[in-house]
Amino acid sequence: MKSRDRRSASKMTVYAALAGNILVAITKFGAATFTGSSSMLSEGMHSLVDSGNELLLLYGYRASARKPDPSHPLGYGRELYFWSFMVALMLFAVGAGASIYEGVMHMREPEPIEHAEVNYVVLALSLVFEGASWWTALRLFRERKGTRNYWQAVHESKDPPAFMVLFEDTAAIIGIVIAAIGVFSADQLNIPELDGLASILIGIVLAVAALILARESKELLISEQASKRISNSIIELAASEPGVERATGVFTVHLAPDEILAALNLEFDDELKTPDIEQSVVSLERRIRDKHPEVVALFVKPKACAKHVA
Repeated sequence: MKSRDRRSASKMTVYAALAGNILVAITKFGAATFTGSSSMLSEGMHSLVDSGNELLLLYGYRASARKPDPSHPLGYGRELYFWSFMVALMLFAVGAGASIYEGVMHMREPEPIEHAEVNYVVLALSLVFEGASWWTALRLFRERKGTRNYWQAVHESKDPPAFMVLFEDTAAIIGIVIAAIGVFSADQLNIPELDGLASILIGIVLAVAALILARESKELLISEQASKRISNSIIELAASEPGVERATGVFTVHLAPDEILAALNLEFDDELKTPDIEQSVVSLERRIRDKHPEVVALFVKPKACAKHVA
């Protein structure tokens, strides 16, 4: 899949999640107001936070697409990583924090749930909306993970929204199940504190998801290297370039999901003149970008061939 196609697919996943979360938030808040359910209110806040997170991711896509300028010669690609990190913080501070707080307050001052059947209908609708968004995100992620397992694919992914939406939707589905159990238990056993406990458990689920997302986003934000496959390919291309005696190393870093900076250490034939070396570098740059168009910046540090150094 080409870089532009990958970005478009990721954005469509975010749009699908945004639409689903807005619909879910409206229905959950309506049910919470009508029935007085703490876990339903927590689920409504969860969906509202998720909607805000999707908007932040879409803004991150837009901001990261800006062209390089004198003050940012390598572009704004890391804007996406920054806003992805902010999404994780929002999920932790607002989503998890508010859910746990609401649950504790409900356990301290429990109120019986009224019209529990309304909650069941809303949770069923929410499961349909969230399930559709989750399936869209899962299909995209499956296409990208290849033969890797899911955890490895998440850790090696350079496109945070691709796995963030999947994580958020998974947490949302788990939250819906917990809310349903909480409402049912509180209603059938006449123990309203169980509804508050469900709200706390939902907050814990959100906190765990947020911490995982924050860790992965942080790695990208502080400059994560390209995959070994790309690094090895660059070394092989450099070593096969006429005039290059040896490629002694490559340094890579992701500037954005589809943008890589690479720096090469090369030993050139001592008999090459400066114009010949320049021509060799230009040729190598063209070959690398033909095979890896995501390499947007290439720096070469030439060295004298070791076998000719006294």
